[in-house]
Amino acid sequence: MLRNLLATSVLMATLAHGGETARIPAQRVVLVHGIFQSDWRCFGFLRNDLEKRGIECLVPSLKPADGRDGLPMMAEQLKQEIHERFGDERVVVIGFSMGGLISRYYLQELGGAKRCDGFFTISTPHHGTKMAHLFYGEGARQMRPGSEFLTRLAATENRLGTMPVVSYRTPADLIIRPTVSSKWARAENLCVPCPLHPMMTFSPRVRRDIMERLAPPR
Repeated sequence: MLRNLLATSVLMATLAHGGETARIPAQRVVLVHGIFQSDWRCFGFLRNDLEKRGIECLVPSLKPADGRDGLPMMAEQLKQEIHERFGDERVVVIGFSMGGLISRYYLQELGGAKRCDGFFTISTPHHGTKMAHLFYGEGARQMRPGSEFLTRLAATENRLGTMPVVSYRTPADLIIRPTVSSKWARAENLCVPCPLHPMMTFSPRVRRDIMERLAPPR
């Protein structure tokens, strides 16, 4: 009896996190940067982790990096970059901060969910951030709590289907205010201690968790 209970517990834990049957197939990963960022350095360590495993990475530089022209326009760029690099092949998407919202627009509004096997957001303001009131441009307005843009995303998240989604946040985030704005009911939410917002993509815990969820390329 005890042996059966232990076996069942181990099986449930394996399936819930990191188990082979639950892992996300990943041959191609798209890394989407946050505001004021424009290149691979946002994801330096994580990109290295992925490429060491043989996973092909795309880190597009979306412009303007401050989002002044709005997040939908950046999502259109993202769609084009993915198509040019990967054609119609399947991908996994990882978005940091504003990049998570750009990715959601691509997945939910531009048909990207049809080709995506998994979606990770890191310190993304799914419900907006009060700090966006301090910035200029259309993108900043769209990231303010209660914006029409965020309301639209909330209304169409069912387009993600059964795709696995994980959202990471830190309780020490000074950019995502309140920090619980990174909690998303559609996602599996994980709280990771990290002293600074931009350090979340470098966090060993975040990187390790992502890598454990991804199946090695065939």
